[in-house]
Amino acid sequence: LDDFDDADFESGFKYELIDGRLYVAPAPNPPENRLDTWLLLELAWYARSHPEVLNYVTPKSRVFVRGRKGVTAPEPDIACYANLDTTRPFGEWSWRDMSPLIVVEVLVEGDPAKDLERNVELYLSVPSIKEYWVLDGRGNPEEPTLIQHRRYGKRWVVRAFPFGST
Repeated sequence: LDDFDDADFESGFKYELIDGRLYVAPAPNPPENRLDTWLLLELAWYARSHPEVLNYVTPKSRVFVRGRKGVTAPEPDIACYANLDTTRPFGEWSWRDMSPLIVVEVLVEGDPAKDLERNVELYLSVPSIKEYWVLDGRGNPEEPTLIQHRRYGKRWVVRAFPFGST
């Protein structure tokens, strides 16, 4: 992890450690970035209006998954937290000590197996994560589908919400 944190990576890519191995994906393209930014702003607005439900939303985080054979720290596109002590000085915050309530991946291009298979398993093994969302714009980024994984005991209940549904 220290080597990963200190590494100089080539720009234009996103890097994650999964089971101690480096995974590389292309940086978001403009359609993916637009969906990502839209949802981030909506969730941030919701958190500001309902701090009793969510009190921190970020587009840059790490989720440390414990009990894996190597360091496993996926970096979701958006992470939403509840009950964080936001009065603590920023210098005392560490991703290792924080665990989100909701994680989101935005999928337009790239490897769908990462978001639809690998991360489904990883996020289920993090007890604090109650929902994992995939905003799927592969068919048409103007009309994405929201795939919601909601924790039900030790499994996910999966529902898809087509564009325009509530």
